[in-house]
Amino acid sequence: MKYEYNIFKVVEKDSKGRLYDENNRAERGCFARDRDRILHSTGFRRLKGKTQVFMSTNIDHHRNRLTHTLEVSQIARSLARSFGVDEDLTEAIALSHDLGHTPYGHVGEDALDDCMRVYGGFDHNGQSLRIVTKLEECYPAFDGLNLTWECLEGILKHNGPVKGILTATTEEFCTYANGVKPSFDLQVDSHASFEAQIAAIADDVAYNHHDIDDGFRAGLFSLDELAEIKHIAPYVAEVRKDYLGVKDSRLLGEVIRRMLSAMVVDIRDTTTATIKALNPQSANDIRNAGQQIVKMSEGMFAKTKCLRTFLFERVYRSDAVMDKGKECYEKINVLFAYYFNDLRQLPNGKDLVITDTEKTVRIIADYIAGMTDQYADALYIKIKTKK
Repeated sequence: MKYEYNIFKVVEKDSKGRLYDENNRAERGCFARDRDRILHSTGFRRLKGKTQVFMSTNIDHHRNRLTHTLEVSQIARSLARSFGVDEDLTEAIALSHDLGHTPYGHVGEDALDDCMRVYGGFDHNGQSLRIVTKLEECYPAFDGLNLTWECLEGILKHNGPVKGILTATTEEFCTYANGVKPSFDLQVDSHASFEAQIAAIADDVAYNHHDIDDGFRAGLFSLDELAEIKHIAPYVAEVRKDYLGVKDSRLLGEVIRRMLSAMVVDIRDTTTATIKALNPQSANDIRNAGQQIVKMSEGMFAKTKCLRTFLFERVYRSDAVMDKGKECYEKINVLFAYYFNDLRQLPNGKDLVITDTEKTVRIIADYIAGMTDQYADALYIKIKTKK
């Protein structure tokens, strides 16, 4: 259905624009251009070699960071369409939300954050912002992708308002951007646009359901064990009744489809009720509402927490994941120590002029964070062989 109120939609003609002004032709809107730049970036392509939950080189059918991102994008785009808000902006934010992830999934991020603790830390949201504003080198006129303010806001606030101390990468960009164009204040402590909130919740919907599929494929639980979760049991019973004699591996897909559909409907209905209660009249009303607008009901949130508990116990903390995680944590530490002790080993390391230790060490983090699992594995073996 098309939502009847779209006055809070981000409108392209009202965009705050880009940090560096461009004379773009009219075939594509500014948010469609953002989306396309992200799709064509090297950071986006590298996602195919980065772990989601299971090591990306293990089994072809498990999600990697790229396939996860594509599933998030599909869910986000569908929700944006149902509410009648900007699909291009929503999709651009969804496609870029994990660009800053390290190799080896969250364990890689934790390891790199520990290595960078005294140098401002490491956070994948801040790194995503760093990639699209600095590290991508596609254009001669500027560093990064020169995305619109609205897209950068969505990337920065992937998990909601930025509270407390800013990460070093976020603070560096905000200071720089405000110096170049004072109107480019990203307002880190407010909520994001409606489109960005859609992209954020689509991330939750995607991984909560595709991790069930990957865990089942890995043999970590059976359909009967999944059905022990109270709110999932009715879905399993319904599907088994509808498809008598069909093997569990095929039934699981239908169970997940019905669960996912129920969650999306719940988000749509809960969000609609919240909008009617708050009556926002503009995109800024959404940002300044003081609460998340795009959300699921308390009942669905409680069910999601039960599912997350199951996934933590049976998947994320399983021996299959944890044992690999310990190995990968060590690999990141070895790589970091290697480059920290000899910056000349970095690409163009011989040309580095060390005037600021924190900025120099950030270059090490940039290099490691950009690696795929396979590339990091190869370098780790090379380093260990040298020793």
